[in-house]
Amino acid sequence: MAFDPGAVAEKNGRYFGFPYSEEEGEILILPAGWDVTTSYRDGASRGPAAVLDASPQLDFTSPYRDKAWETKIASVAPDANWLKENALLRPLAKEVINALENGRAPDARLLARVNEGGAAFHAALEARTAGALAKGKGVVTLGGDHSVALGPIRAHAAAFKNISVLHIDAHADLRVAYEGFEHSHASVMHHVARLPQVSALVQVGLRDISPEELKETETNEKIYAHFDWDIRRATARGISWDDQTRAMIAPLSDLVYISVDIDGLDPKYCPGTGTPVPGGLELWELLYLIEAVQSSGRRIVGADLMEVAPGDTEWDANVGARILFQLCQFVRNGQDH
Repeated sequence: MAFDPGAVAEKNGRYFGFPYSEEEGEILILPAGWDVTTSYRDGASRGPAAVLDASPQLDFTSPYRDKAWETKIASVAPDANWLKENALLRPLAKEVINALENGRAPDARLLARVNEGGAAFHAALEARTAGALAKGKGVVTLGGDHSVALGPIRAHAAAFKNISVLHIDAHADLRVAYEGFEHSHASVMHHVARLPQVSALVQVGLRDISPEELKETETNEKIYAHFDWDIRRATARGISWDDQTRAMIAPLSDLVYISVDIDGLDPKYCPGTGTPVPGGLELWELLYLIEAVQSSGRRIVGADLMEVAPGDTEWDANVGARILFQLCQFVRNGQDH
């Protein structure tokens, strides 16, 4: 069935109202509503559903791909078991966090249960991603807190053998088992940087970082960190965003995975996100950076969008849907590479 971009988009349970099945899709959107280890505000688990609801009202053109509406974007059905497990484990994780915040030792049994459930979820998501990649599909994962990115990145690393990761975020996510959670949202890039198939981790927009993480960015030869304050200093001194992005992407390998935490943007775009931080990228700066990767001749093999959480209005989901659509186009271009 062809998609008519001029018609009223249907709310058919698929992202953007596109009609394509998983078998027909060139790009699969894989939703994973998981926010078990969120350390500040809940809500990222509801992000995929909120973005789904907002997505049909877009107009489907893109400056990054001609006739973008012809990209066959299909939607993977949410896994009910993941949502059920998230609802079960989140209260347990809150008990662990509450104990730590009040100076008490957490219940070791609760912590072990959360870690066990998290490991199972991430393994299942990795397997689901790997299966899609084996069929030649492009995959864009939609979280969920940023821990969700680990399984898809592992799957892409295994499938493509030698990749690099461009990570846009307010946070470095380099903590070791933050709050005792082995798969914390604050630890995801600690794991990614240790994957043997990942040659470089380029982080852009960082502006809330612990001393431990700062040391890691300075001593780990794989990591190239670009802090928001340095970006603003460079801009104030007349260095164009084009020149800055060229320097940022220089360490990336030929095959690139894009991981976007929406809190890498100025919070005006994502007021509902779990850990908002003042400052951050403009939307155009984010997309220009990703376009720079594509324009350099590198191939974007996969992507994710994390930490979209519905706020009091549809705004967060609206912005998230627009970023998601463009990420799909970048990955589709990578298939043509």
